[in-house]
Amino acid sequence: MIRIVIADDHDLLRQGLEQALGAVPDINVLATARNGFELLAKLKDVSPDVVIVDIDMPEMTGLEALAEMKTGPPAIVVTMHESQKVRKKAVDAGAVGFLSKSTPLPRLAAAIRAAAAGGDFIDADTDLEAHMEPVLDPGAAALTKREREILSLLATGVSATDELADKLFISQKTVKNHLASVYDKLAVSDRAQAAVEAIRLGL
Repeated sequence: MIRIVIADDHDLLRQGLEQALGAVPDINVLATARNGFELLAKLKDVSPDVVIVDIDMPEMTGLEALAEMKTGPPAIVVTMHESQKVRKKAVDAGAVGFLSKSTPLPRLAAAIRAAAAGGDFIDADTDLEAHMEPVLDPGAAALTKREREILSLLATGVSATDELADKLFISQKTVKNHLASVYDKLAVSDRAQAAVEAIRLGL
């Protein structure tokens, strides 16, 4: 799971990115910030693997915040400004990526994976094909087909043991056995938590 923080002063874009990236199975949005000061404050409380930051923000710009971060997590600048001059400023501030706000979500997610993996500088020309697919946690990747079916039903609101058994044409004891395995693999303790994980994993 790749943990990220998003900094952007535009509420609609910031909230949209939070929801869109938060729905990607292997990305978890830990926090958001509206300016550089908020970003630095959030980084004292959380430890992301990657930071997504805008340039033009009030009080403290994204580039000023990056310069303050020094040895912080890798940062990808996502901006409306695409000139080479601005790109150079981003690089000088310590950014490991420079992308346009028009970048499609799958490519942005791939850039986040590449940055988390310690990849070279990421920009519009970078080949991200190797990072396009989500990288699931070992537990999620180990889920069997039947366990995924149970999780899918949990995500749609079917949670009673007898209902799950009827839907899948298996015994209630088998349902309980599958659920125990799911809890162990996803590190959850009940059906509600399993349902949340199912939604996060896109099941």
